[in-house]
Amino acid sequence: MGMMVVGRKVAETADEVRYEFGLDRQFDRTLRIDKHTKQIAAENGRFDSAAGAVAAKIKRAWQEQGEFPPGVACAS
Repeated sequence: MGMMVVGRKVAETADEVRYEFGLDRQFDRTLRIDKHTKQIAAENGRFDSAAGAVAAKIKRAWQEQGEFPPGVACAS
């Protein structure tokens, strides 16, 4: 059985970006990205495969487009 992880940008400042994300559109977790250090952290401290998938997709879009996407989706 596959998994669908979806993330949406909820805040962006000069220093950081925050995304809510979760499985099957249940936005029950938060990622924080530091724009200066490029450090990505899950707010609950649990950086698992779902967090990693969303973080990788966000980072790839950021590198390709030069800005943080409004949302991402990852399916496996």
